[in-house]
Amino acid sequence: MTSLASRIESLPWSALIERLDQQGFATTGPLLTADDCTALTALYDDPAPWRNRVVMARHGFGQGEYRYFSYPLPAAVQTLRENIYPRLAPLANRWQQADKFPAQHADYIAACHAAGQSRPTPLLLRYGPGDYNRLHQDLYGEMVFPLQLTVLLSDPAAFSGGDFVLVENKPRSQSRAEVVRLAQGEAVIFAVNQRPVKGTRGTYRVAMRHGVSTLHSGSRHTLGVIFHDAG
Repeated sequence: MTSLASRIESLPWSALIERLDQQGFATTGPLLTADDCTALTALYDDPAPWRNRVVMARHGFGQGEYRYFSYPLPAAVQTLRENIYPRLAPLANRWQQADKFPAQHADYIAACHAAGQSRPTPLLLRYGPGDYNRLHQDLYGEMVFPLQLTVLLSDPAAFSGGDFVLVENKPRSQSRAEVVRLAQGEAVIFAVNQRPVKGTRGTYRVAMRHGVSTLHSGSRHTLGVIFHDAG
């Protein structure tokens, strides 16, 4: 069995970066194994690894709930953060037209903490029948890395509905929605907030939001990996 770091290394990164540039999101194919998914899902009812639990209905976020990990992060989550970030940092700098994201994730997290954003943001989300997540952006402070990823931990055969949805808001135009269906262990990488798009009159920026449609049956767990920490 290859390690998670090796599986990340072997992804077709040139093609993924091209798709991110063209459409604002890209899917990886299965990245976590079924055992990885089961182990992470099982953590949800363990009281130890969390800093906070959020019931979405209490805040108008939707229905369902999620928990933010505390430090130290589980090994798989830390590996995803440390090994995917360096692949995305050059694209993030190009999108921002600035050299603001260092090559290594540890250096970026140190900068977040120096700016007062020291609370870890990776999270597990749990949905049951009737649950959903309204369209939103995971910003958390002034320090925002412009890409993040979500991994489906559940077997798609175990639930119906509950699709991952991305909506792109183009200036002076109607919104465009994408429904992204994932395999178990597969990740979708996507724009957190805005991304540049080349048009006939130059480059403009489109805003992106993401959410989850209503789950009709079964249960659905996902892992969210955000590269900046929260204030």
